Amino acid sequence: MTFSIVARDPQTGALGIATATAGPMVGALVPHGRSGLGAVATQAMTNPYLAIDTLALLDAEPAEAALRAALAMDPEAGRRQIIVVDSHGRVAGWTGESCVPHAGHLLGDGVAVAGNMLAGSDVLQAMLETFRGETAHGLAQGLLRALMAGAAAGGDSRGTGSAALKVYGAEAYPDLDLRIDAADDPMAALDRLFTEAHSGGYAAFFAGVPRRHARP
Repeated sequence: MTFSIVARDPQTGALGIATATAGPMVGALVPHGRSGLGAVATQAMTNPYLAIDTLALLDAEPAEAALRAALAMDPEAGRRQIIVVDSHGRVAGWTGESCVPHAGHLLGDGVAVAGNMLAGSDVLQAMLETFRGETAHGLAQGLLRALMAGAAAGGDSRGTGSAALKVYGAEAYPDLDLRIDAADDPMAALDRLFTEAHSGGYAAFFAGVPRRHARP
């Protein structure tokens, strides 16, 4: 039902998630993150607590161990899909046996992609390859372009109705938190919103928001 990417910027330490699905409001429950700690996408028969528990465990465990411990607390883990990247760029993923095909995940260096009810396996490969080709342009743009590449490769087999992009930097709040909760073409709408967030009045406003740099 959903295709997502999580990644860490090795230059800045920023963490991010991009996600899209056929239904509305994918940004409400799928993407989760904490600055300096990790980024998670939880999907299929979505359990938000699976992401919340994984993030809590990342304080003491690497991505793989945190994810496995969180899955052990979910009695319906076979219906879940989740990917996680931690503050060191370590990644982990899970696709339960009951996820609707095509379902799967791919893990790379500091990046993971996952999807279920996809048009085909090419969706995930297109996302991963596109992200790797966009690393010089910054984390946020890489995540966005990877998501758009997944949609172009077929994305959710039912179509795409909503999309979201979140990036966590040094502050306790996200550097970027974009949501298209429902649209005929959420990819185009997310792209426009991304451009607006980096130019004009909003960019100037955000530059003046108080900062504490709570986490390096």
